[in-house]
Amino acid sequence: MNDRQKLKARIEKQAQRMQKAEREQSTLLSQTVFTGTLGLVLVLPIIAGAYIGLWLDSMTAAYSVRWTVGLIMLGLIIGVFNVYYLIKEHE
Repeated sequence: MNDRQKLKARIEKQAQRMQKAEREQSTLLSQTVFTGTLGLVLVLPIIAGAYIGLWLDSMTAAYSVRWTVGLIMLGLIIGVFNVYYLIKEHE
């Protein structure tokens, strides 16, 4: 493939992407729903980790927050991956 053919292929691909973007133009409502979904997939694993951690810490005799802190951090990591994959899928 020579340079001219490569350039033509790139321009055609960009034109197709632009046409697709025009067809799938987002509305304010769809953007708001998407942003809310991103917030939920980030926050829900953190909250679940906090509740499960508190429950596990309450089962021990001494005061401890090891499970709570550990599971909140795990929930944060899971939430960040959820957001990343959701954004990547949406593109």
